[in-house]
Amino acid sequence: MSRLPNFIYIGPDKAGSSWLHEILIDHPEVYFTPAKDLYFFDRYFDRGPQWYADQFADAQPQHKIVGEVCQDYLFDPPTPARMAEVLGTVQTMVSLRDPVERAWSSWLYARKHGVGPDDFLTALRTEPALLEHGRYASGLDRFLEHFERDSIHIAVFDDLAADPQAFLDATTDFLGIARMPLSEEQVKARLPAAAARSTRIAHLVRRTADWAREHDGARIVGAVKRSPLVHKVLYREIDRAAVRPDADAVDFVRESLADEVDRLERDYGLELKSRWGWV
Repeated sequence: MSRLPNFIYIGPDKAGSSWLHEILIDHPEVYFTPAKDLYFFDRYFDRGPQWYADQFADAQPQHKIVGEVCQDYLFDPPTPARMAEVLGTVQTMVSLRDPVERAWSSWLYARKHGVGPDDFLTALRTEPALLEHGRYASGLDRFLEHFERDSIHIAVFDDLAADPQAFLDATTDFLGIARMPLSEEQVKARLPAAAARSTRIAHLVRRTADWAREHDGARIVGAVKRSPLVHKVLYREIDRAAVRPDADAVDFVRESLADEVDRLERDYGLELKSRWGWV
């Protein structure tokens, strides 16, 4: 009998979600769907709860945690109520990253697929998701309308960058499962900053992946996206430290999202401005 999730990573994107998926999918007490980002509660809710349950049909009794990683749920207004309706009580997790860095990483990802403006500041002004996916406090507030505060694990991406083992330990402790020692290979970022070897081909691959999801091919997408060979063929790593957003773009993000960060500090007890260099 299929089991519905009792844990979901809800967002944001570009904050360690791929790394978390790749690590926890190997934990003996965890069953994650092979495909990251099922998008059931936002894009495909009309497929119904049985379709969603079928995605977890391979979960076994030893899997105390059954779940998925879907980075967009935090920003979709109907999602919290839908999750409460289908799942009842569920543990969730966010990993908060400096909104400037998150937007910059998201823009780099779009550009390597040939999507959107080739200027970061122009993209910020014309692509709403770049800023909307930095509205962490608003997303958390919506979830707290349906779930208890202690059911949401709020992590900070800086901690993953500084000490992956401690970041993972805090997550597994929250989930109530055994700690999992990381190998040297697992500590490394799974999807480092990259540029497409061919933007045209990368764009075609992305459109094909979107088509596959629309036609219930999430497992295939997951297998392809998780393949190191695919990434080696399609992309080359770049030195992100050598390419940085200009001051006008940084100021634009900070001015647009200052209230969100203020609320995270005030309402959630997080000290973020000093960590992110906003003061």
